Amino acid sequence: MVHLSGQRRTALVLVLAAACWGLGTALSKYALDEVQPLPLLPIQLAASVTVLALLVQRKGGPGPAGPSSPILGRLGLLNPGLAYAFTLLGLASISASLVVLIGAIEPVLILILATAFLRERVTPTTVVLSACALAGTLVVVYDPTSSGQTIGIVLAIAGVACCAVYTIIARRWIGGAASTLRVVAFQQGYALVLAMVLCGLVALVGGRAVLPSSPLGWASAIASGVLYYAAAYWLYLTGLRAAPAFVAAASFYLIPVFGLAASFVLLGERFDERQWLGVAVVIVAVIALARAQASEPEPTAASVARMSGR
Repeated sequence: MVHLSGQRRTALVLVLAAACWGLGTALSKYALDEVQPLPLLPIQLAASVTVLALLVQRKGGPGPAGPSSPILGRLGLLNPGLAYAFTLLGLASISASLVVLIGAIEPVLILILATAFLRERVTPTTVVLSACALAGTLVVVYDPTSSGQTIGIVLAIAGVACCAVYTIIARRWIGGAASTLRVVAFQQGYALVLAMVLCGLVALVGGRAVLPSSPLGWASAIASGVLYYAAAYWLYLTGLRAAPAFVAAASFYLIPVFGLAASFVLLGERFDERQWLGVAVVIVAVIALARAQASEPEPTAASVARMSGR
C-alpha cells in the first residue's frame, strides 16, 4: 500500500476536485443541448443533495455538521447559489468564453483576500508561479471573438467574487466542523432551495422551463450534478481544511485542463497548438506550486487551531 504524506494527500484531493469540476463542465455542456441553464441547476443540485444525503445516512445518520455548521451551511446561498445565478445572468449578454476568462481571475482574488484577511504567508515564488499558471489558463481559454456588454461583465465578476469570498469564509470556519460531508450537504441544500426559488420567479414572469428530452440528456444532467457539486465541493473543502486558501485555489487553474480533456474525449472537440501549450504551462506551474508547498513544514496543531479560530 502506498502511504502519502498529509500534504500530498491534500494535493491529491484538490486535483481530484478540479478533475470533477472539469468533467462536470463537459457533461453540463452536453446536457445544455437539451435543457436551459436555469432549469439545469436544480436538477444538478437535486442529484447532488440526494447523493450527499445517502452518504451522510450511511456514515451515521443526520446531525449537525459541527459548531460552525450554521455559518458553513448558509454559504451554499453564496456559492453555488448566488455565484451561479450571477453567472447565468451574465451569460445573457456575454459569451461563455468570456465568462471563463473572467473566472480565471478567481485564484488571484483568493490569493489577495487570503493574504489580507487570513494572514496567509505568500512567498514571491508563489506569486510568480501563480502568474505563470494564470497566463497558461488565459492561453487555454482565450477566444479573440469574445465580446460582451458592461452589465454582463459586471455580473460575471460578481459571480467570481462570490466564489472567492466563499473560499475565504469556508477556510476560516471549516476547521471547526465535525464533518466535511455534512457541511457540503447543508450547503447544497441551501443552494437547491435558492435555485428552485429562482426558477419559480422565472415561471411567474412567463418563462418556460425546458427539461431534458432524452434519457441521455437526463443522465448527463444528473451525472454532472453529482460530479460538479457533490464530489467536487466535498473534495475541495476536504483539501481546504489542511491547505492555505491560496494553495487550494491554485487547483482551479487545472479545471480548464480537465475540461479540455473531457471535451476532447466526450464531445469530440479539437484544440489548437496554442491551447495545448497553455495546458503544459498550467500543469508545470501547478506542480511547481505543489512542490513548493510540500517543502514547507507541516502545520502544527497550534497553528491549525489559530487558523480555524478555535
